Amino acid sequence: MTKKTQTTDGAAGRVTVLGLGDMGSAIARTFVEHGFDTTVWNRTASKSAPLVDAGATAAETAAEAVAASPLVVICLLDGTAVDEVLAAVEGAIAGKVLVNVTSGSPAQARACERWANERGAQYIDGKVMGDPPDVGKPHVMFPFSGSRAAYEAHEPVLKVLGGIAYHGEDAGAAAVEFMAQVAMGFELLIGFLHTLKLVRAEGVDVTEFTDRLAGTLTAYPPLLTSMAEAVKSGKYGPDLGSLDVQAALMDDLIGHRESLGVETVRMREVKRLMTRRIADGHGDQGFSSLFELLGK
Repeated sequence: MTKKTQTTDGAAGRVTVLGLGDMGSAIARTFVEHGFDTTVWNRTASKSAPLVDAGATAAETAAEAVAASPLVVICLLDGTAVDEVLAAVEGAIAGKVLVNVTSGSPAQARACERWANERGAQYIDGKVMGDPPDVGKPHVMFPFSGSRAAYEAHEPVLKVLGGIAYHGEDAGAAAVEFMAQVAMGFELLIGFLHTLKLVRAEGVDVTEFTDRLAGTLTAYPPLLTSMAEAVKSGKYGPDLGSLDVQAALMDDLIGHRESLGVETVRMREVKRLMTRRIADGHGDQGFSSLFELLGK
């Protein structure tokens, strides 16, 4: 028999999950496995069946699902789907806490918060930084932001999902964190793939190169910290050496890529920024100073 998880008021926790795609199903199943009375709803009703078998209760409508629990977790494909479902539950959300973990922008999160508050509900925005099979494990990160009171009241429920963190009362803050982390990952990985294209074109074994590369990555955390501190203070030292010296490498880097048929967009952007920064009289500063040129 599943042990019921106790909330701060001593009652068995009740939670609703709207949306049963891979991630929504993983979230709902995690709640069930931790003993929460879990109500689920999905536009395609058949997706509820495995969760009902596991111990959840399926609602026939989204409004019925919302009415079943004080805490409602929304996990859908995108903001358009969220808007459609919220419109369908508008009359049922007063007094509820909505936790929206659908991927979206900070602006969308703030708009959802306004919508919820105007209808008597509290709002928490959240994002999922991990894969569905890993929900419930500490390494899956869930940044949250929005109503502090609602977050603190329901933290015992939310913490079963993984590693959770509260980023403040600005509802858009969790989305800022999520989008920045994802963007950093994409920027890093597309650069890595282009580098593999480069070394393979020269006949170098890509796995052996990657093993050597991995050994140098320990130098990056302190470098990133020092660059962030420079950006924050506006005081730019020669972090990777002065731009005057770094810029001398750029034509060789670009020419090497061109000779092998590897794209040069990123290297050309770096050269352009370095050239501008040096022309502005900052050739003695380091790579971090290029930050000053990244606005529109």
